Order: sequence, then C-alpha cells, then structure tokens
Amino acid sequence: MTPRTLQYSDLENAYDHPERIGRLAGLLNRLRGADTLVVGSGDDLAPGVCSLATRGRCALPFFRAVRPDIETFGNHDFDYGLDRTLEIVRESPQEWISANVAVEGTRFGAAEGVRPATVREVDGRRVGFVGVTDPATTDMTPVAGDLDIDDPIAAIARRCDVDAVLGGHVHDERIATIDGTVCTRLNANGRRICEIDLDAGEARFHETAEGPLDEEVQAAYEATYEETGLGEVVAVIDEPIARSRALRLGGECRAGNFVANAYRWAAGADCGLHDAGGMRDGPALAGAVRVADLVSLVPFDKRVVCCEITGRELREVLAEGYRASRGSGEPNWYAHVSGLRVVHDTSNRTVVECWIDGDDEGDDGENGDKGDDGSENDGIEDDSGELLDPDRTYTLATNDYLLATHYEVSTFTPAHRSRDLDVQWEVLAAYARERGIDPRIDGRIVLRE
Repeated sequence: MTPRTLQYSDLENAYDHPERIGRLAGLLNRLRGADTLVVGSGDDLAPGVCSLATRGRCALPFFRAVRPDIETFGNHDFDYGLDRTLEIVRESPQEWISANVAVEGTRFGAAEGVRPATVREVDGRRVGFVGVTDPATTDMTPVAGDLDIDDPIAAIARRCDVDAVLGGHVHDERIATIDGTVCTRLNANGRRICEIDLDAGEARFHETAEGPLDEEVQAAYEATYEETGLGEVVAVIDEPIARSRALRLGGECRAGNFVANAYRWAAGADCGLHDAGGMRDGPALAGAVRVADLVSLVPFDKRVVCCEITGRELREVLAEGYRASRGSGEPNWYAHVSGLRVVHDTSNRTVVECWIDGDDEGDDGENGDKGDDGSENDGIEDDSGELLDPDRTYTLATNDYLLATHYEVSTFTPAHRSRDLDVQWEVLAAYARERGIDPRIDGRIVLRE
C-alpha cells in the first residue's frame, strides 16, 4: 500500500461546534489505516469561544479521541503564552515537531519531547516529517515575543528534499503541485480534511459533514461549551449578520460596522476602528444572540483602548487598511470603521478623502441599506461632518493588539494609548444590551481602483 497522510489544520473555533468536531474525529478515525498518518499543521489550540474559556485546553479531548501522529505549531498555538503551550504539549498524545523555533538558544519544548523532525514507518515504508513555523509569529502573536524563529525554508533544506508541503495559517484552500511537490492547505474551523497519497503526489479533500459522528466527542464539547457560562442573551437580531471571510475582507460589512460602532460607543470617541483579521468566520449572527456568539466574533482576550491620534496619522492608518491580494484578485480590506467616511484608492493604496462623521456615538443609524452589498451606494455624497484635519488630535477606539505589534498597522504605537476599556467581547455585549444589534451599510467605506 502507498503511504498516506490525513491532514487537519486551523481547527480554531471547530471546538465551539460539538457536532462538527465530533464528525471530524469520526471522519479521521474512519479513514485512517495501517498505511496512514494523521497530521496537524498548526493553529489547532486557538482562537474560539471554548479555546478562550479553557486557555487552549479544549483541544485535548479531540486529541485524545483521534490520537494524531504528529503536530506542529502555528502562531495561535501560542495565544495563551509559552507555558500554556508547553503544558498542552505534555498532556497531548501526539508527537510535536518544530525545526525552527527556539528560546534562548534551546529548541522550544525540547524538555517536553518536541523534536525538529521525526521518521515514521508506515506499512513497511519510512516517511519523514519536519515541522516549521512562520517567522512572523512573533509579530502576529506578541506573547510569543521571546521565541527565536529561523527561516523555515532553510530549516527544511538543512534536513531533506521535500515530497509534500502540508500548510496552514492562511485560510484559502489549495491543492497544487509545484516542481513535483504537492502543496496542500485547508480552510479554517475543521470543515474539511485533506488526504495526501505520497507515492502518487496527489491530494483530495474530504468533507467533515459527511463523516460519522463520534457521539462521545460531541458530548464532551457540548459540556465544555455549556461550562463557558456565556449563554446570556443580550440582543435579538431580525436581519442575520453574515461574517464570512469574503465579506470581512471585501470592504464595508455589517459585522465590521457593528464592532467598530461598539468600540466607539464604549469609549465616547470621535471614531472607532477594528481590523478584519481580528474577526472570525462562523454562522451568521441571527435571532437570540448570546454573549458566546459575540466572543466567537472576536475570540481574543484583548482590551479595547482609546487612543489619541492626529488626523495625519489616522489617514496613514486608513491607507494601510488595504493590502495586496494573495493572488485571488479580490479586495483585501482590513479597516472597519465608525465615525468616519473613507474613500480609498486601492490601485495605489492611498486615502482620497476622509470625513469625520458627526452622527451619534456608535449609532447603527436609521438610514442606509441593511444588506452587505454596498457597492451601488458609495455613501460619500453625504459629506456631513468635516474633512479630516491633519493637525488636529482625534480620539480613536480600537483594540490594544494593534498597538502592541506592527504586523497589522505600522502607524500605531503604544504611545497612542490614552486609556483602557473592557475586553473587546465584553464591550460588544454591553453595547448590545444598551443599543441592540442592527448595523447598516451606510457607505462609510468606498474602495476605488
């Protein structure tokens, strides 16, 4: 038989969906055999509701049910600090490998058994694995700042030629063959796994929803979710609010407007801003919305902060809101705002015009289109308010992650902070209780080529 791998990756909020994680466990166990190795390619401890409530330990019941063979680290596997990561490594059944991550000159996790590479025998064949992590992890995850992460390409090249690359972190699916090497990448949240035939150099996806249900795993996660204590209903939504990756990165969207409105309202600030990377996919917010649903939208233990920033600096922040596409040709907009109206030229990544909007603090408004497609109404004809003054100092509510790293926005620094507010999901819950959740598309962001 030919050796195969079954890859899962970026499980993130899969643990918040007991049936899905139960079917994922069932699917992996059904497909595995004497010729198979089950491999996790990182970001399998966080983020998510259960992850935040358990500080990453929610992954352990899944790991124990599936007993993966090999796992490596993604940036979110360090979200709760290095000590917590090592604790989970010690308690999990799989072997962890990492060739390019060190702390003070010592391989990360060496005392816990983390090795740079491993070789497994599968049905009489020897298969080698090398684990590597993105060097940008220390920028993306500031609590991992003590790590030293080498160039992963060099780390692999020192050890072997490569027949397959099992990737993660970026949630755009792919199966491609490059110079004879099969390259795979899954989307997030455990919706699929990838089977790779190492002899043939071929790969295919399997849908989690088609897998058999492991009822014990499902029951374990139902109990974990209930134990989060986040079941309070804070608002009722008439019009569902979608939050797919395509919407979040496509420009103005209702989910982004809701978060930015809430931040601005809580701070009593001139404007609010939240980055699209800090929001997560999931079912549309609909009907009775619980605190847990809001945690799932922004599942990070970060505070909202009020900043003081000049108009010139704010314009630079907004210019950074658009990023180069990863080849899909689709929009890649990250800056969701409140109290601002922005026209952005994506061809040269500049702000054409920006107004400070004079509406009520964080008001969802009574005008505008409720739908998530605002392309027909650019909204900028309504230039009420005033043009951004480059020399004036404004107050801006955002999350403190953006001040802690230059990975998302290089303009922000810790010096912009004026005061701290509650953790971001607590701010969303307070806003929902007080104001409800009814965001509109009002033309506050216009992307022009």
